[in-house]
Amino acid sequence: MAELSTAEMRVLECIDDEALVGDLVELIRVPSVTGSDAESDLQHRGADTLRELGFEVDTWKFDLDELFAHPDFPGIEAERREGYGVVGTLGGSTVGNPALVLQGHVDVVPTGDLDKWIDRDPWSGAVRGGLLLGRGACDMKAGVAANMAVARALAVSGVILERGFGLHSVVSEEDGGLGAFATMLRGHRAEAAVLSEPTSGRLVVANAGALTFELRVAGRAAHGSMRLEGQSAFDAFLPVHAALLELERERNAESDPLFSTTSLPYPISVGTVRAGDWASSVPDLLIAQGRLGVRLDEAPADARAALETAIARVSLNDPWLRDHPVEVDWRGGQFASGRIDGAHPFIDEVAAAISAVEGRETERAAAPYGSDLRLYAGIGGIPTLHYGPGDVRFAHAPREQVEIEELLRVTRSLAVLAARTCGAHL
Repeated sequence: MAELSTAEMRVLECIDDEALVGDLVELIRVPSVTGSDAESDLQHRGADTLRELGFEVDTWKFDLDELFAHPDFPGIEAERREGYGVVGTLGGSTVGNPALVLQGHVDVVPTGDLDKWIDRDPWSGAVRGGLLLGRGACDMKAGVAANMAVARALAVSGVILERGFGLHSVVSEEDGGLGAFATMLRGHRAEAAVLSEPTSGRLVVANAGALTFELRVAGRAAHGSMRLEGQSAFDAFLPVHAALLELERERNAESDPLFSTTSLPYPISVGTVRAGDWASSVPDLLIAQGRLGVRLDEAPADARAALETAIARVSLNDPWLRDHPVEVDWRGGQFASGRIDGAHPFIDEVAAAISAVEGRETERAAAPYGSDLRLYAGIGGIPTLHYGPGDVRFAHAPREQVEIEELLRVTRSLAVLAARTCGAHL
């Protein structure tokens, strides 16, 4: 390591590798699926840890009715009875915003088919050959553990922070960003923020959005033996699906250079299809749900209009759909795109910390998925980017994993960034 001050070295010395890995194992063992009670349990646990470290902690229960009624409500997909926000701050003066915030979400997606998991128990946090396995290992409990390790190192190292450091722990990122939304409405701000989402060693300085949609395609029921007397809603959906694929092709004909390593920046994916209620009946209704990728700097309303126009166009050319138009509804998570100004000096500051710790230059890229970045940058006006441990290709997958060495390496880079940004000295 080079170019490190005495205070920065002191902070690094206070990162306990074994404890960091152990913390991640314990996080994975809590099945904090979005909207579950376990999600709240992790928030309370994180708040208690920050208080023990001497952080000033703001923890609050969401007023769900108020958040759901807000005109900028980002949508949810999971059922939710409660939610909690956790913000910890350390050092600096009591006036002004923290110089840096590290943010992570504690919620994870469901496990899916357990038979497909490398380990049959996705909540085990098992270690295999330098990999830590389990739901959330990559997305993004490794980042949450890294953030807390940085917070702990700053607190116990004895360094003085001239400017404040903040840690935000949020819920409901996976289904829209309710936790980040509530944190921004609460008024918490910073001079800059890093979301420690998995980035495979890159600096993610922009990301696409994603809008959840539902299509309802009508048919006409009949006995399966008299198929021609009815109209299959499944058959009626086929030209609609073809139109979605054509729209996807059109929307990806050109993309931002930041997506140079991404083959499909703005996917349109149909995730669920339900039709019919009896094997020998012609189905009279098909419901398809999916996600529409939002282009960088595109208004979500314009993205919705593009899909609705494509559906209307195919309906006009189809004898059945012309008289039975497809119903389009927008529900669930509504992620706009987001980015940090490409010339913002914070990007170079993060890259310099990575260079000092990891001895390498860092690629700057965009990601094809939505995240809390757009809420921090948009509502919060906070220059925000992603840098965290893990490879997003393992996210939401039955082989979800993170490399332990990468976890340790990224944690050290974030620690040096925090020490520098917050003016740490002995």
